[in-house]
Parts: sequence; C-alpha cells; structure tokens
Amino acid sequence: MTACATEPAAEPGDERVTRPSDVTALPADMIARPTCVIAADGTYAARLALDGECWFPERWTLDGPEPYAVPLPSHQPEEPGTEVLPMTDGRVLIHRVVDGRHTFCLLYPTGPGTGELLLGAVECPDEDTRLWLLPPAPDGEHAYALAVGRDSTAVWLVAGGAFGPELLAEVPGRCSGGVWLDDTGQLLALDRRRYGRTKTVVVDLGRGGEVTPLLQITEDSDDRLLLADADSGLLLIRSDAASPGQDRLGWGVLGSTLPIRFPDCLRATDCAVTPFAIQPGQVLTPERCAVALRIDGPAGSWVGVWRPAERQVHHLPAPEGWLAGTGLWTREGVLQLPYTTGTVRCGVTKVTAPAVPVAAEAPRPLELTAARPVPLQQAPLNGPSPLKRRPLSIRPAFEDEAVRAEGGSEGENWSPAPVPA
Repeated sequence: MTACATEPAAEPGDERVTRPSDVTALPADMIARPTCVIAADGTYAARLALDGECWFPERWTLDGPEPYAVPLPSHQPEEPGTEVLPMTDGRVLIHRVVDGRHTFCLLYPTGPGTGELLLGAVECPDEDTRLWLLPPAPDGEHAYALAVGRDSTAVWLVAGGAFGPELLAEVPGRCSGGVWLDDTGQLLALDRRRYGRTKTVVVDLGRGGEVTPLLQITEDSDDRLLLADADSGLLLIRSDAASPGQDRLGWGVLGSTLPIRFPDCLRATDCAVTPFAIQPGQVLTPERCAVALRIDGPAGSWVGVWRPAERQVHHLPAPEGWLAGTGLWTREGVLQLPYTTGTVRCGVTKVTAPAVPVAAEAPRPLELTAARPVPLQQAPLNGPSPLKRRPLSIRPAFEDEAVRAEGGSEGENWSPAPVPA
C-alpha cells in the first residue's frame, strides 16, 4: 500500500469501492456509517445529497442562529458511495475511488463555484482491501482512514498532515469500528477480528501505532466498543457475553471497578437498537449521561433516550426526513437531530432529554482504585501510561441479576413504543 502526495483529476470511482450505505457489501463485523456526518464540535455537518439522479457533497452550518446548507458540486456528479467528512474550518473532506486508488480532496465554497484542494491518494494493490473514513477526530483539524486487508489493518492520516496521506499504524488482524477515547485524537479504539473472536484494542497514534488490548469481557465473547465519552468515561458496548450467540448492549466506565452492565431495557427482540450520541460534559457522573438511540422496527425508525441511572428507554418520534442515526447532544442535554424534506432542505429538530428521575439524582459513586494495576478499560485517559496495563477480563454483571438483588424490576423490560405517526 503506497501514498501519493498529488494526483491529477480523474474519473469517478470503480465498483470495488466499499459503499457505507450498502451494508450488503461490507464485512459482517463492520458498522454501517450514517448518511450525514457531524464534526466533533458540532459546528458543521456534511452529507452526499441528491439532485435528480446526480449526487453532490453538501455542507451544513449548524452553529449559527439557523442551520443552512451550502452545495459543493464538482465538475461531475459523485458516485453514490463517495464519503464526505466535515472539518471544523468549514471545508469538507471527500473520499473518492479512482482506478483502484483512493483519492482525498478538501472542498470549499468559492462564490458560485466549488474550490478543490487535492491532498493525495492511497493505493491498495490488493483488491480485497477496503478503505473508509474514520469518524471525525476530536480536534477537527485531522482526518483518518482505515484500510482493512486480508491479515492486517492500516490507519492512515489523510488530512492535516504535511505531505499528503501518511501511514501511521499497521494493526495485525481485520479491524472495524473506530472510536476516539480522548480529546486530542491520540487514542483510537478499533474492534479487531482475530483467532475467531472480536475484541476491542487501542491504537496509540502518538506512540507509533502501539496496540494495546482494551475490551475482553470473557475469553469466548465477541466484544465491540460502539461509543465513548471522554468527559464522563462512559462506554457503550455490544457483546454476546451476557447471552452467548446473541449480541446485547452494555455499558461500562473508564476508571471504574464496577463490572460491565447489560440492562434489560436495552434488549429488544423485534427491533434493532443502535446508540449514536452521548451527552458530553457530565464529568465524573456517567450514570447521568443521556444516550441517544436509533431504534429500527418493522414499522419504521424512531429515537430513544436512555441513561445508565434509569431502567427504561424514553421513546420519541423522529422528525420527518430525519437523517437516521445522526445527531448531537449539547452539554445542557438538548439532542439535535438533522433532517431534510421536500420543503425544508436543511433543518435541525431540538429535543430536550427527559429529566433525571429523583431516584437517580444521587447515583452510587464510582469505585476507583490506585492500589493495584488498573486495566486499560478502567484507567483514566490522563494517567501517566495507561496503555501499559493489561486488558479487562471480568464477569459481566447482568442487569436483571442486579434488579433481583435490589428487590425490584421497575422499567427493566423492553416495551416497544408505538410507531410515531
């Protein structure tokens, strides 16, 4: 795999490109990407919009009095699988596939037209290699991509470097996912498939790509990290440790000695539940963080709001034209959901999270310890050298067991909400 600092303009990508919106083309353990991507600080968003039969990039400005969209069409339509990612300076990174090479450019408005700054390309000689953009980096100035080959996975810096795309790390095994664990964009969590099991590892981009195990609930379980919040340390996990052969949603906390929890209220038999945003700013109180859930059922999709301190999911209707799976929390607990309709090209619905129940006002304090080596999953990210610690390997705590021990079951069962009209 090689990088080129400059590339001439070329035709759109070929059919070997991995298309994030086409889940049938993806590996079984790869998570589908949202149709709209929001920058880490919430200032901008980007998506691939449709004008008749032609696709084009579109940038949304979200930090003003009213959201508005700016089209960024190129000299020719884009392929449906083209990826876009917003930068915090207002430019939009675009990833195209041209004759087997993955090209990266920065788009920006220039009066009536679109400016395009070519960053370079990454070549993947192996046809089996798949490359896609990672979620926006916390600093908003850099962008990264993951190239998954037959036996290893490469992490590339594709925007923000000095000389075009730069290979930062080579991880043994096939990786998917991609979650940032800190505010600087140094610690990247990946779900690695190796030896028949999927476990989450951390790649330290500031230490030459050093790889350290992060999540191992049991030896035989498949454990994936879905979301993480650096302020509170809250982790959202998908694992079959609680029910072998069946994935369930669980949560844990960086720096805590409490076990992983698998709440019954997040367990659904006829719906797919996917967390997509965590409320930031809840320092040392992860139980109070509001988590936004995308819920897909036989009759449609809607939004769920849940907190670890509660044993129920609050079901909310999604706005018409919601760009499903996309949203952003404010520190004050307001969920912003972008949508587009035939009459509103760029809209954002704001939903205030339900109040924290009185019973959850004073959650049990975190059990922290410094007297023994702390596993990485339980270690604060600002410690002296958290990546040298061993992975977590503990018995998961099932929420129904905890409920029985406390003598109650309020809100523990899943009750599908009526589909919003």
